[in-house]
Amino acid sequence: MTQRHLRRPDVEHMTGLSRSSLYAMMQKRQFPRPVRLGERAVAWPENAVQDWLASRPIANSEIG
Repeated sequence: MTQRHLRRPDVEHMTGLSRSSLYAMMQKRQFPRPVRLGERAVAWPENAVQDWLASRPIANSEIG
């Protein structure tokens, strides 16, 4: 089975993070780094982004 890769706009849409937030979090090792697809193209493995989303804490809407 072939691994699907997501380009930055798709990652931004999936996570709700901006471009600058993604790169800041990558620098702090808080978000997965992309893989190189070609000389000038990178993308994130979809499962790495999904795993990151699954690891995030869930907000409790009943607080207060």
